[in-house]
Amino acid sequence: MTANQQHMIDVYRSAQRGEIAPPMPGLHDWDAVREIRDHRRATRQGRPGPLRRAAARILAAARGGGSAARPCA
Repeated sequence: MTANQQHMIDVYRSAQRGEIAPPMPGLHDWDAVREIRDHRRATRQGRPGPLRRAAARILAAARGGGSAARPCA
């Protein structure tokens, strides 16, 4: 089954259920390619990508601190 055939089945099924139809295949391909390119550029330069920055922010908030250094005990 091709992607177009599967999409037609999904559109029919969503219409029967009264749901929003899924996006057409290939609609967001260039967005995904850009995100991969940006991620690779960021990792090549030694900078963390947006996912790692978000994870670091969440972990810092969960530990109860920001970017302040903790004293050694």
